[in-house]
Amino acid sequence: MRLIVGQSSDSAATALYAVDGDQAVNLTAQDASFGTDVAALAADSSLLSKAQAALESGPKVAVSSVTPALPVANPRKVICLGLNYVDHIKEGGYEVPTYPALFMRWAKSLMPAGAPMVRPSCCEQLDYEAELMVIIGKGGRHISEDEALNHVFGYTLFNDGSVRAYQRKTHQWGPGKNFDNTGAVGPCVVTPNELPEGATGLAISTRVGEDEVLQSASTDDMLWSVARTIATVSEFATLETGDLLAMGTPPGVGHARKPQRWLRPGETVHVEIEGIGVCSSPIVAEEDMPA
Repeated sequence: MRLIVGQSSDSAATALYAVDGDQAVNLTAQDASFGTDVAALAADSSLLSKAQAALESGPKVAVSSVTPALPVANPRKVICLGLNYVDHIKEGGYEVPTYPALFMRWAKSLMPAGAPMVRPSCCEQLDYEAELMVIIGKGGRHISEDEALNHVFGYTLFNDGSVRAYQRKTHQWGPGKNFDNTGAVGPCVVTPNELPEGATGLAISTRVGEDEVLQSASTDDMLWSVARTIATVSEFATLETGDLLAMGTPPGVGHARKPQRWLRPGETVHVEIEGIGVCSSPIVAEEDMPA
């Protein structure tokens, strides 16, 4: 199933929509038990059959009329892999790690697909990172790799906007990864049955505008698979429904280019993953944002 959270002409309130091609059904309006983001479905997989029935019989609106909101309104945890594609590791000047480089993002750094990605006034080095994002369904601790994919509710897109000068100030990447409104999520969430197991073998790319391709790779190139990542993270953290795992970016980031390629106000950056969709973000300068 394909899902999107947002507001449309049929409802000013944020709602959960099931998607069928270029049409969508407002599940929240059909039954309040669906909630207003994907959290209820992620917590109770039995609701998926109910959602499918609503999709087949409910009134439809154009997907293009839905303004996206975050798929999970209030994630408890946003855990990100920093180094998960060998060629990206090499272009950054790092050694290939034997344990994943993990960092946290907080909610204020995230924004939905389509919303402005903000280049901060204190630094022009705003970079892009196309990433697969995992939404946890069933939570747990000490999850085995063999069982890990049973804990995935769905997959979405993530652009891990990174302010490189601040990321490189210390060995801890937190500052450069947590500027307000730099992490674009969504818009579509796709359940695992719609994709190859573990979302492997999917083309992943970043472009600016229509034809400036900056990243192009496959999710087959990830060092740590989705299953291995879930197993590893669950060794130290109890995963909970609605937690988000960002799976790292392939090579081609602006920091490693010669000359370096930073995102500039007035541009639009598009992250695309085969079978999931496109996450687009207009770039704006912080000083041009409303107070």
